[in-house]
Amino acid sequence: MKTDAISRFLKSLAIATTLPLAANAALDTNRIEQVIGLKGTWSAAEGVFKVTSPRTDVKIAVDGWTMPPFMGLGSWAAFTEAKMGGAMVMGDTVLFQDEVNPVMSVALDNGLSVTALHNHFFYDEPKVYFMHVGGEGSAEKLATAVHKVWDKVKEIRAANPQPTTTFGSTPVPAQSSITGKTIEDLLGVKGQANNGMFKVVIGRTAKMMDTEVGKEMGVNTWAAFAGADDNAVVDGDFAVLEDELQPVLKSLRHDGINIVAIHSHMTHENPRILFLHYWGRGKTADLARALKVALATQNQ
Repeated sequence: MKTDAISRFLKSLAIATTLPLAANAALDTNRIEQVIGLKGTWSAAEGVFKVTSPRTDVKIAVDGWTMPPFMGLGSWAAFTEAKMGGAMVMGDTVLFQDEVNPVMSVALDNGLSVTALHNHFFYDEPKVYFMHVGGEGSAEKLATAVHKVWDKVKEIRAANPQPTTTFGSTPVPAQSSITGKTIEDLLGVKGQANNGMFKVVIGRTAKMMDTEVGKEMGVNTWAAFAGADDNAVVDGDFAVLEDELQPVLKSLRHDGINIVAIHSHMTHENPRILFLHYWGRGKTADLARALKVALATQNQ
């Protein structure tokens, strides 16, 4: 009898260690599945519950080969208990160009941090981007945010089954005629004119191996304007500290500026600098004002 009791105890213990911690309010895996609408998998070794959603709605070719989702075309969100209480989520969403900015806005508006935006392939058709997100809070709140992000993708593809190839804006005039003084007055920075275009550069400093690097070494925020004052394009790069990334992203998206990349340019710098590249269309003055508001969210 004693041996049978021990055997039963060991069996129940083995089963318990392989089950999700559904009873723990911090990570109710059943509720996560209900909210997202997809089944997940539990990793007992790491205490992580992961939900995946492969992109099967559009065929993607890389170097002429139709790529199965198994080879890296799956969106995912992984949940774990946070040390300070509640839950933590990290994830990656597979996006096409016309999905990136609407989906990013949904993520930011629902409490997720957007931590990276980049490509994983060359010669992909249509072009594929990957948006990494993170967040902390209740598991239900985080799962709801993930659900809204993935639902936005479905909404965009339902309206246009194939990804679009342009922003859909009015063509920029072939000959630029940007009024640089408007930009200088709004941003408070002197710029440089070139064939009707205009560019401003704002430097900041960091250290690499105890050597100070700044504006001319590439640690800078810049904006280049082209077109006409009533039909302009602006593109550029924001150099941000880690704590500045989310406020700058939210500000730019609020004013309709498209984010096209978020990544690092250096290693071993102190403080750590991240770079976000952007593209905007509109009137010169409106675009400059949008940049001014985003710059104001930074600590420099």
